[in-house]
Amino acid sequence: MTSYRLNPPQRLDTTIELPASKSISNRALIIYALSGGQTLPQNLSDCDDTEVIINAIRYMPEVIDIKAAGTAMRFMTAYLSVMRGTHTLTGTERMKHRPIGVLVDALLKLGADISYLGEPGFPPLSITGRPLEGGFLEICGNISSQYISALLMIGPMLEKGLSLRLTGDIISRPYIDLTLWMMGEFGAHAEWTSVDTITVEPQPYQNRSYFIENDWSAASYWYEMVSISDDPETTVRLTGLTNGSKQGDSVTRYIFSLLGVKTVFESKEEGVPQTVTLKRNGHCVPKLEYDFINSPDLAQTFVVTCMAKNIPFHFKGLSTLKIKETDRIEALKTEVRKLGFVLKDLNDSELLWDGERCEPSYEPIDTYEDHRMALAFAPFALKQPGLMINNPQVVSKSYPKFWEDLKAAGFEIEFTGDGLQSTDDMLASHSDNSSNHL
Repeated sequence: MTSYRLNPPQRLDTTIELPASKSISNRALIIYALSGGQTLPQNLSDCDDTEVIINAIRYMPEVIDIKAAGTAMRFMTAYLSVMRGTHTLTGTERMKHRPIGVLVDALLKLGADISYLGEPGFPPLSITGRPLEGGFLEICGNISSQYISALLMIGPMLEKGLSLRLTGDIISRPYIDLTLWMMGEFGAHAEWTSVDTITVEPQPYQNRSYFIENDWSAASYWYEMVSISDDPETTVRLTGLTNGSKQGDSVTRYIFSLLGVKTVFESKEEGVPQTVTLKRNGHCVPKLEYDFINSPDLAQTFVVTCMAKNIPFHFKGLSTLKIKETDRIEALKTEVRKLGFVLKDLNDSELLWDGERCEPSYEPIDTYEDHRMALAFAPFALKQPGLMINNPQVVSKSYPKFWEDLKAAGFEIEFTGDGLQSTDDMLASHSDNSSNHL
């Protein structure tokens, strides 16, 4: 097993070139393909999830393996439904246990030709694309927003467009709004026409050049480091972020303002990528209560941050964590015990910590094939030098150069595990793999 042992720098003062937004990249690629585009969007994410979509839409092989990319599975299921040809859509063993039935059922109601090749409700899928009529459709609003975004993005291609009514509670609304905004950027007419209904007109996309901003999700781990650090002079500068970003995880800057981090943009101009400077302001809430229903991917970051700062918390809106790359609720409960914390959950959708501690084991942190486990726990090395992360290569799913960036920021990273490969060779290998994604 490959592991990294992390030791932090004496002072954290660095400038980081963040990766491009995975969320925007993946949406831009699907819309670009539906528009008949000839030139790929600029500044695409170099992560695994984006790579599999690029390869799929570029080569359209008979068997499309999206590996562990949940976004790609959902987006490609809808995309292939309206593209001529028959394809098998599959992924890793974990992907074959992640539900897809809600999206498939919705597409079947629109007239799609999809069948299961294994257990009903789960990949792999056989999809034969054809023109779909569209029209009115209802779907639960408390499912993954990626199902909803997948349906919306094919809406302009349907003969009657799409009128999508979301029933019950609507979660991750900023991701739905991001999809609608990007569709509009490519000339589609898609908008909320009532509190629970989105209408997409049957108007084809217009191909255009498109530049993708950098990733607020990736920024959250550097915010975490600034918050955790005990050095009042800690400073991190992050490139390519936009003020007023449509990315749901841009809420990072607000939540971390409650945990002692000040965000300073180069200018007040909105919508223009610029460098953001993070500094400690020393002011923290005594307890953090927050509903992550609109940004569940940030939960791991804030669980680790609050524990490192000894700040009790109660987090809600986490029901989708059970069906991510791993069961993130159970994974968090298991791994924080290694650091000496007792995390509790409620109703499969809430996490809380009241300050209860246990004897730490100092065992390496397991990552469960989940990039966010590695990314969220690595900053804890600022509190526990020598922290070890198992299977660190999982970060390639969203932030391939994370370990390189840590090393550039002054972290010492020691490779441990089978084989004789050095840490520098490991980092170079990760870099080479990411640079080949396009």
